[in-house]
Amino acid sequence: MKNLKRQWKFIVVLIAGAVGLISQFALHSKSLFSIGNLQFPVHAIIIDIIGILMAISLLLEIFHDWKTGRYGVDILAVIAVVSTILIGDVWAEWMILVMMTGGETLEDYATGQANKELRALLDKTPRIANKLVDGKITEVKVDDLQVGDTVLIKPGQQVPVDGQIVKGTSSFDQSSLTGESVPVTKNPGDDLMSGSVNGDVAVEMKVTKAAKDSEYQSIVALVKSSQAQPAKFVKMADRYAIPFTVISLIIGGVAWAVSGDATRFAEVMVVASPCPLLIAAPVALVSGMSSMSAHHIIVKSGPTLEKLARAKTFAFDKTGTLTENQLIVDQVVTDDKSFDQKELQSLAASVEQQSSHVIASSLVKATDKDLIHPVTNLKETTAQGVEGDVDGKHVKVGKLSFVAPDHEKLNVTSTAVYVSVDGKFAGYITLKDKMRPESPKTIERLRRQGAEDIMMLTGDHKQVAEKVAKEAGITDVRSELLPSQKIQAIKDVPKHLRPVVMTGDGVNDAPSLTAADVGIAMGAKGATAASESADAVIMVNDISKVNDAVAISKHTMKVANIDVLTAIGVVIIIELIAFTGVIPAFWGAILQEVVDMITISLGLLAKTKPSDKQFGLEEK
Repeated sequence: MKNLKRQWKFIVVLIAGAVGLISQFALHSKSLFSIGNLQFPVHAIIIDIIGILMAISLLLEIFHDWKTGRYGVDILAVIAVVSTILIGDVWAEWMILVMMTGGETLEDYATGQANKELRALLDKTPRIANKLVDGKITEVKVDDLQVGDTVLIKPGQQVPVDGQIVKGTSSFDQSSLTGESVPVTKNPGDDLMSGSVNGDVAVEMKVTKAAKDSEYQSIVALVKSSQAQPAKFVKMADRYAIPFTVISLIIGGVAWAVSGDATRFAEVMVVASPCPLLIAAPVALVSGMSSMSAHHIIVKSGPTLEKLARAKTFAFDKTGTLTENQLIVDQVVTDDKSFDQKELQSLAASVEQQSSHVIASSLVKATDKDLIHPVTNLKETTAQGVEGDVDGKHVKVGKLSFVAPDHEKLNVTSTAVYVSVDGKFAGYITLKDKMRPESPKTIERLRRQGAEDIMMLTGDHKQVAEKVAKEAGITDVRSELLPSQKIQAIKDVPKHLRPVVMTGDGVNDAPSLTAADVGIAMGAKGATAASESADAVIMVNDISKVNDAVAISKHTMKVANIDVLTAIGVVIIIELIAFTGVIPAFWGAILQEVVDMITISLGLLAKTKPSDKQFGLEEK
């Protein structure tokens, strides 16, 4: 709505100019009245009325900003309009109005171009689904689907909501969600994410999540959140507002004093109009947010880019962030010589194959399928373990107190499951977190990108935490922390090591993400509390995207600052030329439009690729 209002202002100014041209040069309208030496023909009255209304509107915005403690450069635009009205230079006044409203419209266009990757997600949101009722297809709104409904997904169609295949096998393109370049084959029983695109075979899917809770819709919600918060950063040029305004007024005042002609002051004020400064920062920053989106990172507000660019401390959760939230077998230790390591793992995995516990599923996944045998008489004891018969042997797997209650306590510091066979303790299997392959490189690159401190904050045991930290290349390890202690660790970071960036993935990370200067959520598996609490969300399962986020932020802020300073430099040079009186107010306004175009073009450079040094791929 705001963009539409800006466009209408621009259209009204153009119409006024067209009417004025016809009135003056075609109809040769005469002055209706005069005040002193100033004549007021029809075209002058029309343009002056519009100029006064625009100036009042801008003044109201300025007063509102002053109340909130923000001092901008908009006052120069008001002075320029009033100056041209007072000296009776109607067409210079009109050009300033074109410059003001046209600059805003150009800004909206550039912002729209920079923001198109974000909008692409919104445009592709699934809206209609093919619901199966008694074998017949009925088209329904996606929002009307209920958990348990059956949906037909035809070749080439998007999956409307999260669900599970009940009939058919096909390949699905999940690149917009996970970043995987190769389509993934899905069979009956496999989960489907909303937003993925079906291949060549129609499948039937059972709905497991309502639309508002599904994968693609959660991403869209994050995008909408990022679009709704641009106002906090669009006035980055305001930090230069006071000095620029003072310099411009001094140049204009001296020009007036030296020449003795108020027209000279107006000419300087025309070229001092702040449109290029007001356009520079928002175009660059929105371009940066767009570049983030193209790299599968959703940034919710502009200040996030500024803080990321200056970040000195990075904190990471362990499980699911530095590691894959998946356990792998570390050691198989036998206590009975009648069993070798391979057979012990085979028996344990066979009994665990039907359990949904993360340790059980990890053990089964790490065991060769040929070693997993049928199990009978299966029984699970909550929070203790499971038991069953495998190849004629009664096998128990779980806690030591469950499988061998009379066995002496063992000094095992890793995550472990204990095994007994036919009532006799047979050994144990230890598991460890599987490190993300990109984690060590990510930490190394962060140091090259300027990180002065990198720490790991985890609730896991000290020995486990230190082992993971060593593998990742982190020396500052804080283990066995409660969520409140993680928050305190972030708050205790000294001022000279801020801003602090916290990266996590779980519900328990949400408070610490909020406490950090910048919270980054690993949100590839859905919109958890972490995603909702974070300032930025990585939408693919790749922690090296933290490096990308830092690089893009550094590049964006570099472009934004260069753009603002370039705009200031060019405008001041033009002011000094106008000081001499060689630039009439009309042509000064046209020059300002040229500067606007240069400013927008420079701002869009934030969409270009950052340097290898900014990415941390080479030494500083």
